[in-house]
Amino acid sequence: MQPKVIRDAGERPLVLFSDSSGIVADKTFLQRSLLFAELAMIAYNDEAEVTRAAAEIGFPDVTFFNNRGAQAFRFRNRHNSVIACRGTEPNEWTDIRADVDAVSVLAETAGKVHRGFKREVDNLWPMLETSLMNNKQPVYFAGHSLGGAMAKICASRCLLSHISTNPQQLFTYGSPRVGNRSYVKFVTIDHYRFVNNNDVVTRVPPIWLGYQHSGYEIYFNRNGDIKQYGYLMKRRDRWRGFLKELVRWKVDHIGDHSIHRYCENLVKAVLAEKESIAAGGEPYTPCKLTIAPPDAPH
Repeated sequence: MQPKVIRDAGERPLVLFSDSSGIVADKTFLQRSLLFAELAMIAYNDEAEVTRAAAEIGFPDVTFFNNRGAQAFRFRNRHNSVIACRGTEPNEWTDIRADVDAVSVLAETAGKVHRGFKREVDNLWPMLETSLMNNKQPVYFAGHSLGGAMAKICASRCLLSHISTNPQQLFTYGSPRVGNRSYVKFVTIDHYRFVNNNDVVTRVPPIWLGYQHSGYEIYFNRNGDIKQYGYLMKRRDRWRGFLKELVRWKVDHIGDHSIHRYCENLVKAVLAEKESIAAGGEPYTPCKLTIAPPDAPH
């Protein structure tokens, strides 16, 4: 894969590896995962840079939605449509308020959801729904951090709305818990939830407030490899990851949350898969034996 580098003065360059030409469903699972992670990463940038970056990986049609600080992009080409919600920006008060407002309230669908996340989606959904009402393409939802939580709620509303196309899949990276057990059980979407080792955001809001994760967990271990671990093995791996970074005077609970770290891990996974296929192996298939509920303690 040849990297595409998008540079903007004073900002970290965007290094992109995806190619969205063709139908997304025809790509391997890991290729799709990387594509949506890169779109979630792109979504943190200003509209002009997002448009440039999206065009580089095959999305010439970009629409920006912004209402009261809640933001998302629609990426579209001949074959696919993707809604990527922007995650938390530390200098945006509305994002911080959304993150900390963890009171659960009735969802638009069923059960209860995080009030701060719901408020962000309430601000955006009328615009998103209008833009998707006449959509004829497969539509996917993606997001990182707060954006992952918003993407989950948006995909749920899309599923139960008058929009003609149901969400194909939902990919979230470093997403917090969004709703309670009733919400998780009622909203059935093909959801893949990526967790990078000690990413602290994936452990909030706490279970004792009634929140649960949803979707199929894809876990990156301390070395950035996808592993299917049980509860005890995961705790052991997280301790090793913590100690590995501690000797470098770093706390990986924050560093592991970076969307760049998720993208780097997925680039490595896609390259390894490519080598495996060339040697006669099979593409990676996620294990769906353990869907989120009941949520194991972290």
